[in-house]
Amino acid sequence: MRTIVTAKTVFSSPVHFLAFGFGSGLSPFAPGTAGTLAAIPLYLLLVQLPLWAYLAVVLVMSSVGIWICGESSRRLGVHDHGGIVWDEFAGYLLTMIAAPAGWLWVVIGFCLFRLFDIWKPWPVKVVDRDVPGGLGIMLDDILAGIYAWLCLQLLAYWLA
Repeated sequence: MRTIVTAKTVFSSPVHFLAFGFGSGLSPFAPGTAGTLAAIPLYLLLVQLPLWAYLAVVLVMSSVGIWICGESSRRLGVHDHGGIVWDEFAGYLLTMIAAPAGWLWVVIGFCLFRLFDIWKPWPVKVVDRDVPGGLGIMLDDILAGIYAWLCLQLLAYWLA
């Protein structure tokens, strides 16, 4: 049974508001994709920072996300509700570390991250299945982001 989460629930709680990616996780169709799309404007703001600051933000978002996603999940009574997309934000931002400039790379990074997040190659699938709580919610997307980052960097190297 799928737990229905209302906009009122999301917008009345800072924990749910962040976990649901500022509301993007409320999308009735492909909330993970909607969450990743919602991460793009944040990326466009953060990419203007020096690399060390960008990395610090990604580290903080990922660390805090363990609590945010775990707490939202606990309050909803559902492990990794589909609308919890803070992990997609962190995974996409990780994918885009030191990405080449331009919309082509924003789109390639988006596609690669979604591919690995949906496909869940080893050990992403194991983490998704076996690691409980907020750590499990975040870690599978972090690993998917690492796979996507490696592919993005290899593509940039080969195409440059």
